[in-house]
Amino acid sequence: MADGRDHLILALDVEDLQEARELLASLRGELKYIKIGHQLYARGGMPFLREIITQNYFLFLDIKVHDIPNTVFMAVDALASEGLWGLTLHAGGGRKMLEEARRAKEKSGGGTNLLGVTVLTSFDEASWEEAAPGCALSDALKARAGLCRETGMDGIVCSPLDLPVVLSAGKGLFTVVPGVRPAAAQDDQARVATPEKTLKAGAEYIVVGRPIVQAADRISAVKSIIKEIEEGLKWKNR
Repeated sequence: MADGRDHLILALDVEDLQEARELLASLRGELKYIKIGHQLYARGGMPFLREIITQNYFLFLDIKVHDIPNTVFMAVDALASEGLWGLTLHAGGGRKMLEEARRAKEKSGGGTNLLGVTVLTSFDEASWEEAAPGCALSDALKARAGLCRETGMDGIVCSPLDLPVVLSAGKGLFTVVPGVRPAAAQDDQARVATPEKTLKAGAEYIVVGRPIVQAADRISAVKSIIKEIEEGLKWKNR
């Protein structure tokens, strides 16, 4: 039977290192993958990331590296040998930037998965038009997913509702999907779906944060989401 833990990434979206450490200790054995974003990376740096890795978690560093190609090369060269499971790069940085990221990974000899971020999940059609007038959201998704495939990224991060476009344009890359929430959840992610529906739609990994972090019983919340994932996998694999 498929293990839902192989497809669930916890977004460790807490404010300080102590709370993060307590949460990780309480969930050890319940989860395999942990995502760290800007806040905890800024507070703890690489020493904190190494601390998580030594606890046998697979660590996903989500800082959406986006800069000129040479700067991105140096950043990936420094990070890819640290034992990270995954590292995000913003696909909006373009072909040369992504190519340099891939070259840095190969130089480092590390096994880090490079994941292109297509369009942030906080965007809807109206806010995207404001940020990129004249460019349809679907066109940007298709172009950026194609760039990720052509430049040798390992995977793509996208909204659950963007999966059909991304799976087509980025064929062969695995997908990591944030914006996955219980049906009743209300927050600032504009394009969301449930764990079961997201797996059925073709996602390989889903990212869940607040429904676990803010739950009164975090272990029960994890187990409930894993159950939903496994239902989606049953349908997907039938």
